[in-house]
Amino acid sequence: MSDPTSAGRSGQPPRLVALTGASGFIGRHLVAELARAGYRLRLLLRREPVMSQWQGSPPQVVSGSLDDRAALERLVEGADAVVHLAGLIKAAKSSQFFSVNRDASAILANLVKQSAPGAHFLLVSSLAAREPSLSDYAASKRGAEDAVLGTLGAQATVLRPPAVYGPGDPETLRFFQLAQQRRIPLLGRADARIAMMHVQDLSRLIRLQMESNPGGQTLSAADGRPDGYRWDELMGAAARAVGNTTPRFFDVPQSLLSGVALLGDVARKMGSASMLSSQKLRELRHPDWSVRPQERALPALWEPGFSLDSGFADAVRWYRSAGWLAQSG
Repeated sequence: MSDPTSAGRSGQPPRLVALTGASGFIGRHLVAELARAGYRLRLLLRREPVMSQWQGSPPQVVSGSLDDRAALERLVEGADAVVHLAGLIKAAKSSQFFSVNRDASAILANLVKQSAPGAHFLLVSSLAAREPSLSDYAASKRGAEDAVLGTLGAQATVLRPPAVYGPGDPETLRFFQLAQQRRIPLLGRADARIAMMHVQDLSRLIRLQMESNPGGQTLSAADGRPDGYRWDELMGAAARAVGNTTPRFFDVPQSLLSGVALLGDVARKMGSASMLSSQKLRELRHPDWSVRPQERALPALWEPGFSLDSGFADAVRWYRSAGWLAQSG
C-alpha cells in the first residue's frame, strides 16, 4: 500500500480504511494513528464520535454494530483496507464470545470478499488464540482467525497482540492500583513469561502491517522483549511507575485465586460478565505468553518506542491526570 499522504499531494484522495472497534481502548489510539498518517476513515459505531482526537479529521460513520449485516456491508464497500479490531474480552455466556468474535468475523470476511475484493483485511486477534483450549475467549479468537483466513487466504493478515496497556485502558489499571500497596501480589507462576506492548506502539505496528503485503500470514506482536517478562518484573516496573520505592512481593496461593474465580463462575451463571473466572484464571496462570522469533511481526520501519518502564510511566501519568489513580505521596 502506498503512502496515503503522498497520494493526497499528487491529487489522489487518501486511501480509505474501514475500521471496527474504533471506540475501544486500542481503537481510539489507532484512529489517531491512521488520521495522522492521512488516511480517510470509515468507522462502524453505535453512536456519533465525540472523542477529541477525532476532531479536525472527521471520519465517515456507519451507524450499527457487528450483528448488523447491512451496516457491515456499508462499512467495507469500496474500502482499500479493513481493520477488524472489535470483539468481546468478557461475556456472561460462551455463545456470546463465539457470536461476536468468531461469527461476526466470518461474516465480515465474506462481505469483504464480495464488496472490497482488493482490500487488505487485517484481523487484530489475540495471543490467547495460540492456546484455544484455555478458554471460550481464546477458542473464539482462534475460530475468528480460521474463518478469516479460510475465506480470504492471502488477502488477509492475522495479528496477535500480547497484553496491551497504556493511556485509557481500564483493564490494566488494577495492576497499578495493586502496585501502590506495600505488599504486592504476584498473580502468575514464578516461571511464567508475559509479552507486553504499549498501545501507541501497537497502533503504529497495525498501520505498518496494514500497509504491507498480507500474504495470509498469522503474526504476533511484542515490545522490545518478545521473550516476555516475569511477574515480579512486571509488578516491579508498575511499582516504580507509581512511586513505590520499597515494594515487597508475595505469591498469591492458587487456592485463593481459584476461590475468587469460582465467584466469577457463579456470576457468569447468573448472567453477569465477570473479568475473573476459572477460564480467565487459566489464561492468567498460563506459563508461556512470550512471542517466538519466527512469528513476530516486524514490518519495515517499525521498532517499539516504549520500554516497559517508560510505557508504564506514560500510563500512570494519564491515569493520574484523568483521576483514575491516586497521586503518590
